[in-house]
Amino acid sequence: MLFDSVTIRALHLNNRVVMAPLTRSRAVEANTPNALMAEYYAQRAGAGLIIAEGTAPSPNGLGYARIPGLFHAAHVAGWKQVTDAVHARGGRIVVQLMHSGRVSQVDNLPAGAEVLGPTSETLPGEVHTDRHGMRPYSPPRAMDGSDIARAIGEYANAARLAVEAGFDGIEVHAANGYLVEQFLNANVNTRSDEWGGSAAGRNRFALEVIRASAAAIGADRVGVRLSPYGVFNATGAFDGLEAQYLDLVHTLSTLGLLYVHVLDHSAMGAPPVPHDFKRALRAAFDGPFILAGGFDATSAEAALQAGDADLIAFGRPMLANPDLVERMRRGAALNPPDMATFYTPGPAGYTDYPTLD
Repeated sequence: MLFDSVTIRALHLNNRVVMAPLTRSRAVEANTPNALMAEYYAQRAGAGLIIAEGTAPSPNGLGYARIPGLFHAAHVAGWKQVTDAVHARGGRIVVQLMHSGRVSQVDNLPAGAEVLGPTSETLPGEVHTDRHGMRPYSPPRAMDGSDIARAIGEYANAARLAVEAGFDGIEVHAANGYLVEQFLNANVNTRSDEWGGSAAGRNRFALEVIRASAAAIGADRVGVRLSPYGVFNATGAFDGLEAQYLDLVHTLSTLGLLYVHVLDHSAMGAPPVPHDFKRALRAAFDGPFILAGGFDATSAEAALQAGDADLIAFGRPMLANPDLVERMRRGAALNPPDMATFYTPGPAGYTDYPTLD
């Protein structure tokens, strides 16, 4: 099944392998995609679907150094190089819209941007900046109603620009402790207004972002990524987590979305997402379902055969193996990823991984 073609909504995919979204920090000039990024993604167009790296829908969302944006014409032109290159090789590609929220440092933001979050609580820890090395995360300003409305509009605008740039759709990043999950997670969102205070309140921002994006480009072009039980960026489990996420996914199921994408971080040391809960999320969503987290060819095939997912996403194996699909098809050895070059500028550890041929 893994290597069989499949159609999800209106998208025909050559196989069920998904390239997971991977931050690579190569947008070195004004957070704008470039020819090197086009080469990188084109190399990996053998995947049935590419989910391009987390991309900010707003200047306020550019919390990391050199991550790409999608909020003005230069970004559209830069991304058009990427989508054209992938489509020329027969691939399909969507872009992950990721607002970093409080996971940010002012040194990484353009002039006039600010760090925002559901509350004013600062994220513990440090983050890399190109100007001053490692720096503590910046204190966020708690978003008020007008900030929230503006952010929702920014996602919708970025979705429209994504289609203009040639993407086959978008993925709303509601995982890994970035802005959407900052609202979802009860350990982070301690608001008592209509944007917090209850499971329905915490789900509201995610739903409004997804509805606005769907209204802008069509629900069948909008996917969403979730990471319940993840601990990245000071999130973590909380009382009522499973009931809240099931309610969220039941509501998403009524919208006709492109897919729901569930990430299990246990391969990297986080608590596992219970298998029965994954199956419950799959049952709650009437549409294409993607699983990610520590898969190889054997475990991916087993998950597909068991009906646990329609597609399987691969992260680091795809990063280090441009021809991952062919390597898995042949049972060939995989290149190991070079962690030292995950986020460095330039082609090293990016476009220079060897292929079988």
